[in-house]
Amino acid sequence: MKIDTRVTLENDKVILYPLKEEDFDALYQVASDPMIWEQHPSKDRWQQDVFRIFFEGAIKSKGAFRIVAKASGDIIGSTRIYDYNEEDNSVFIGYTFYATAYWGTGINHSVKELMLDYVFQFITKVYFHVGASNIRSQIAVTRLNAKKIDEQEVSYFGEASRYNFVYCITKEDWQQK
Repeated sequence: MKIDTRVTLENDKVILYPLKEEDFDALYQVASDPMIWEQHPSKDRWQQDVFRIFFEGAIKSKGAFRIVAKASGDIIGSTRIYDYNEEDNSVFIGYTFYATAYWGTGINHSVKELMLDYVFQFITKVYFHVGASNIRSQIAVTRLNAKKIDEQEVSYFGEASRYNFVYCITKEDWQQK
């Protein structure tokens, strides 16, 4: 069963709305902080022309979301569901970033929990690509109970491929959390 990635997801902390072209300016306001990209394989994504390519890939994926903080109504980041694999009964979740003001606040865990609860209604495995130098994100996915299973070069839309770790969490592992 294919997952509908054009849904709105919501919990007590955030609302995930399907990303739209008109979200570019507000999302770039968040993404323009170089600190967000320090550990990311694409360290120059804070630059508008580089971010525009990233944003274009997000729109074309048809699985990207803008993340809105419920308390303030502000756009605080973006994430996406991508690479649905019917044979493997899996998807990837990733391309996630947040305004630095929301780091360490539990927002990432809340967003991932919301997404995992949703996608595990349809599939049995979720994978995450995490940049090999992105220690912050590696820690975050292991806190979800995901396990590192591989290392690979990943081609980002319109960018050079980058070295990533691949993590996996199964529906069974998620339900036992």
